Amino acid sequence: MVFWKKTSPRRNQVRKNISAERFSRISRLANTDSLISILIWLLFVVLCTLILSIPQAGILQVIPIAVIVVLITLAGALYIQHFQKRITKNHARALVLIGLFILLLVTTKLGVLSTGLTFWATATAVTTAIIMTIAYDQRFAIGMSIFYCLFACLVVEPIESQLTNFYLFLTMAAGATTCCFCLKEIRTRIKLLQVSTLAAVIVFITAAALNFLSQDLNTANIVRDSALHAGITLVVGVLIQGLLPLIEKAFRIATSMTLLDYSDANQRLLKRLHMEAPGTFSHSLLIGSIAEAAAEAIGRNGLLCRVGAYYHDIGKINKAGYFIENELGSASRHKELAPTMSHLIIVGHVKDGIEMAKEYGLPSVIRQFIETHHGTTLIEHFYNEAKKQKTKNSKGKTAEAPSESEFRYPGPKPRIKEAAIVMLADTVESAVRSLPEVTPTKIDAVVHNMAMKRLQDGQFDECDMSLRELSQIEASISKTLAAHYHGRIAYPKPPDEPPETDSQTEQREKKNN
Repeated sequence: MVFWKKTSPRRNQVRKNISAERFSRISRLANTDSLISILIWLLFVVLCTLILSIPQAGILQVIPIAVIVVLITLAGALYIQHFQKRITKNHARALVLIGLFILLLVTTKLGVLSTGLTFWATATAVTTAIIMTIAYDQRFAIGMSIFYCLFACLVVEPIESQLTNFYLFLTMAAGATTCCFCLKEIRTRIKLLQVSTLAAVIVFITAAALNFLSQDLNTANIVRDSALHAGITLVVGVLIQGLLPLIEKAFRIATSMTLLDYSDANQRLLKRLHMEAPGTFSHSLLIGSIAEAAAEAIGRNGLLCRVGAYYHDIGKINKAGYFIENELGSASRHKELAPTMSHLIIVGHVKDGIEMAKEYGLPSVIRQFIETHHGTTLIEHFYNEAKKQKTKNSKGKTAEAPSESEFRYPGPKPRIKEAAIVMLADTVESAVRSLPEVTPTKIDAVVHNMAMKRLQDGQFDECDMSLRELSQIEASISKTLAAHYHGRIAYPKPPDEPPETDSQTEQREKKNN
């Protein structure tokens, strides 16, 4: 009777929906990105197993090595998935990462086989730590450095006259973690040398202490071995200093040193902005100082904010005369244009800026400020003008208002907090500049209103900015703007000079504003 049990149509539909949902989950799990990531992981496992198996050729020796490599790489993959998930989607970055590990492991293997010395492992471990800290962050760099130290211990053959693998692991870990903790950012050319010198001292002390724990108490051997590990650590810092531009290009990053180079007013693009759009150049410098202070108020990268603000409006170079800060007292060119045409010109400066950034080779970390400094905001002035024209042309009939989407920037919205800060500083500075009388109270009101307006418009949705951070940013921007628009004492006039007329006073105030 069980085989002839009736089922309701609703139950059948539920079963079909459950099956479809399971299938969609499986398809999402087995998508192209996941498959490519798994293939990259398998490639890394095979290459690591081959490197660790040299010169062992027996299958009985290779299988245990392969099992250990699989376990370590699985742990590393889970660590990457948790702390740097973008690597699993950015396959080029993943290939660069495994290429770096393979290159350093091969260097360690060849160095140990040719010289019989284990300081090669310390050198490559410190190299991994420095590069990971530059390319990512300190927490991720420490984790990946520890994983590399495990591989390096497997690469090094146990040699009776050298440190044991456990002692070698502690020595490598000491140098790597020192570099990770001390190398937060590179703002000076001597920073890497300072960090590598400190790491060399720590490595020397660690290696010497561990050597004294071994059976060999020959002081000369202990000093020699410790000095080799410390000396190679110092050499690594000097070499990476020279290879820093290649590291930045490989991982598509920009260190603080690079950002400082791009902040120089003698850069070709900034020079061109200064010559062809002087009002925009002055505006960008002010936005840079405002944004830098606001970023530092919430613990973000103030230097990145400042440099991004310098370049955020470079697209205005092509049509500088159509922007109010470059009119210099002349009549506005938008009076002769339809609001839709004016909108196209204003919106076009974002696209022009992106093209110019690519032409001049700006790093992507700076380029994002050009793309996102207006997000998807509404160009209210020309939108209102378009509504007025439609109402005027309707001649008493009910006029259909133009769509807001037609007068919005194409985006994208800011994806990092630094870009959101530049967006807010740009908006607020323009609004404050238009005030007839600037006072600290009015500045506070404008800053808060514009911040709430951008928040309610959803412009901060993709950068995870909290209300507390937004409040701190508002306070910093208000303080900086109040300092910029501070009051001034009038210059004394000669006693024989005639008093100023009302018309002259009005002209002077207009000129100052």
